[in-house]
Amino acid sequence: MPQLPIAAVVIVVALGVAAVLRRRQGADAPTQPQYELPVQLDRADFARPDAPWLVAVFSSATCVTCADVVRKARVVESRQVAVVDVEYGAARHLHERYCITAVPMVVIVDADGVVRAGYIGPVSATDLWATVAEAREPGSSPEPDLGRTTHDH
Repeated sequence: MPQLPIAAVVIVVALGVAAVLRRRQGADAPTQPQYELPVQLDRADFARPDAPWLVAVFSSATCVTCADVVRKARVVESRQVAVVDVEYGAARHLHERYCITAVPMVVIVDADGVVRAGYIGPVSATDLWATVAEAREPGSSPEPDLGRTTHDH
């Protein structure tokens, strides 16, 4: 009969050790979505395809942050820079064509349609304006890597 209490103690200790190990191990973090900027756009899909630069803001009417980003982008509009709000409800086909899965998304595009820089999510006016200036005139920003795409590195 002395074996029964010893077996019970061993089982309780084993369960306790297993519980501690399980707690220390922790749970894996949930998989996070990976959003990417498009690499190239067809300039003919957007207003003013003849402008040397395009700032396209992919947005949604239901996104408060999007309206703020569009407002900030409009400031850089000029003869040299076309700024286009590509709102999901009005231009769903462009969101689908360029696989836009997150808004706001800002892309700074050259005359050939190559995406030179961009942002996914909110962006400060200072960073956005500096990124456009750097794309247009390399060396003009104290932070030349702002908004750089991974394929540029």
